[in-house]
Amino acid sequence: MTGPDHIDADLAAVVLQAAGARTIVDTEIVQSLWSGYGQIVRCLLEGGAKPSVIVKHVRWPDQPQHPRGWSTDLSHERKVHSYRVETRWYDRYAEECQDSCRVPRCLALETRADEVIMVMEDLDASGFAGRRQRVSEGELDACLSWLASFHATFLGTQPDGLWATGTYWHLATRPDELEALEDGPLKSAAAIIDRRLSDSPFQTFVHGDAKLANFCFSADGRRAAAVDFQYVGGGCGMKDLAYFISSCLDEHESERRAPDLLDCYFALLSDALDRVGRKVDFAALEDDWRALYPVAWTDFYRFLQGWSPGHWKLHRYSERLAREVLDAL
Repeated sequence: MTGPDHIDADLAAVVLQAAGARTIVDTEIVQSLWSGYGQIVRCLLEGGAKPSVIVKHVRWPDQPQHPRGWSTDLSHERKVHSYRVETRWYDRYAEECQDSCRVPRCLALETRADEVIMVMEDLDASGFAGRRQRVSEGELDACLSWLASFHATFLGTQPDGLWATGTYWHLATRPDELEALEDGPLKSAAAIIDRRLSDSPFQTFVHGDAKLANFCFSADGRRAAAVDFQYVGGGCGMKDLAYFISSCLDEHESERRAPDLLDCYFALLSDALDRVGRKVDFAALEDDWRALYPVAWTDFYRFLQGWSPGHWKLHRYSERLAREVLDAL
């Protein structure tokens, strides 16, 4: 879909000023935002240094329509806060990300009573045009490298203005889904599992929604950039790693490949910590986070069981990890 009517005159003025361009020659919708909260639009430009920019235009809907039926006041408040977190992320922290954990450069931010406007670099135009539904070996390595570099960059940093605890499935923000969960060991242990993760002495920032769909790849697939920072905040890096693996590998691949992927991630994390100059007892960090990998997976499994009981990620590998975690409590 194309057409300049995807943005109004007020928004167009914000875009042109941010990009230093003369005119918007065309627009195209990249995607609609979850539950009817706006859209992401690519603006093609003339008369400036940039051929295009991306506009994330968030507007509170009159009637949110959650695809799985979770349209509540709490859900609305969580989404509104998530977009304010994202503006804080781009305003305060995004510039700390180097090429090893590439993110789009932010050109303008505006927060209004019932909308948020973010004008950002178009990663397609910057060499990260690849999107994947299935991941190659090189692309898998690129995502692990991005996560390791991101976690190293923010290790020990306080998430000022972000989610105190990142991820969109965090227990404290999901009471309705917990209530919907069938009574049993998993529901009874939800708070203990959450506390195990938050009690890790090695806290960093987690992306919070590090699925394959939120990574953009270079043409050769060897470099990745990430988008969508609505749920960035404090946490154990294993939350991102477990969630990422669950997003691109099925139960058999997860079972077979998880040990090697963990080894790869920690080798990359060690290198990244050295590169950014973070001094830490790496052996202690690795021991702690390796033990928390199944805990992080089980935390997400707990959310899915309440949110969408028939979800494809509720498979035997998830069940095995959850059983082992619960047995060890």
